[in-house]
Amino acid sequence: MPEGPHLAVRKLPFEKLMEMPRRLPWNHLVQREIGRLLAPLWVPVAVFVMRFGMGYRIAGLAEARAKFARIREARKASGTPVLLCANHLTLIDSFLVAWALSPTWRYVLHFDELPWNVPERKNFSSTLWERISSWVMKCIPITRGGAREEVAGVLGRITRLTEDGEVGLIFPEGGRSRSGRVDLENAAWGVGRIVGSLPGCQVVCVYLRGRKQQTWSAAPARRDVLDVEIACIEPKSDARGVRRSRDFVRQIVAQLASMEQELLAGAGGESLS
Repeated sequence: MPEGPHLAVRKLPFEKLMEMPRRLPWNHLVQREIGRLLAPLWVPVAVFVMRFGMGYRIAGLAEARAKFARIREARKASGTPVLLCANHLTLIDSFLVAWALSPTWRYVLHFDELPWNVPERKNFSSTLWERISSWVMKCIPITRGGAREEVAGVLGRITRLTEDGEVGLIFPEGGRSRSGRVDLENAAWGVGRIVGSLPGCQVVCVYLRGRKQQTWSAAPARRDVLDVEIACIEPKSDARGVRRSRDFVRQIVAQLASMEQELLAGAGGESLS
């Protein structure tokens, strides 16, 4: 569940997404079911490494999980699609977000609730082991700045997954923020296209940050305490086309920036260390 790609591709042929078959392709089903079978092995190991190997602790973990559980149950009752959008500072943010939202046992028993994510291909494809591991861990890799058709295919797959009741995790900033703060200027408006194609889509904004985190990195510092905030919004726009997509993603990124400001203010300043 590593770093997300930059999805801001100009003139993205998003109409191709709507030409995709309603049913998910067989290769997705194979990937999901193999991941499900192996989940009792790799999910507890991943959490064990974060908690005891790296020594991470998430402050307010019980409250965050309870809040997300209420959102999850409301979604199931209403049938509305839900997309996770998080800030992005480290390569393992996807693991950390998943850990913050639900306990290990839940992902093992309810594998569909473990988020799909879209890592940058070059970050996790240097060895065969990395490629196999990311495949089992519900990753849909993409090449940043790659062919429009590839980007459109990934966006379409996340759209279909979300529409079918599964969970997708996207980093609307595209890549890890080099400033160490939510990047308002370079938001990836492809995320807005996903939201715009799912009527009534609820976006769960997750802001997660280690107290020692100053800027972007491969992982939080060892034995760091991470703070997490969750907010659920439904982006709205009367615009059409690209402007509508940009409206959506700006609202999402603005929400993340607001959560960041509140967290930093609560910490007493610019630094959480």
